[in-house]
Amino acid sequence: SPLLPPRYLPLQQNGRGNQGVYLTRVPDNLAYQLISLIGEEAINLRNAVNRVNEPDLIEGAPKNSGMDLWEEQQIRAVLEDNSISETEKETIIIARRGQGLFKERVHLIEHQCRITKVDRIHHLIASHIKPWRQCDNRSERLDGSNGLLLTPNIDHLFDRGFISFDNRGVVLVSPVAHTASLVKMGLDPGNTSSTGIFTSEQKEYMSYHRDEVFLSANITL
Repeated sequence: SPLLPPRYLPLQQNGRGNQGVYLTRVPDNLAYQLISLIGEEAINLRNAVNRVNEPDLIEGAPKNSGMDLWEEQQIRAVLEDNSISETEKETIIIARRGQGLFKERVHLIEHQCRITKVDRIHHLIASHIKPWRQCDNRSERLDGSNGLLLTPNIDHLFDRGFISFDNRGVVLVSPVAHTASLVKMGLDPGNTSSTGIFTSEQKEYMSYHRDEVFLSANITL
């Protein structure tokens, strides 16, 4: 109900369809909620439509998205920084370009931080589920299903194994995590509600994260 638009509502307050409206635009946040409720079929359909409608995401095609412009500005700043060696510049640029493409692909599946609900793409990090350094090949490193969009604090917790997710999207908190710090960083350890479903591909990567990254009780820091 809070996600309904102020005008031309597709639904009445009682939940029934509004017969007085033939067609109406559904706000993005309402669409994402409906897709989450419908489940994996709707997620796969949306991803297929996005791939058709966004040719700039295809390798070798012209790039013109706002995210690409932002990436190019960051790369230009690195190139113009005389305090960075040429070798370091090359390393940074390769990393930034990879993150940009990876972030775009993750954004086809994820639209906000699952925990903080921040949805401004510039405030989010594309965090690998199966860590970049442990991926078997470039395909895994750039696979959108191998990522989540997270705010920096949550990215830190996820990357270091202090948190993970089960297949229902419920947050798993490591027994070695400092509870007071988690709260200050925007995570309520007592909240066991689902953050949203995962696709079958995401579940495979998340299984790896739980087995290899998530900190178990026998780990001491």
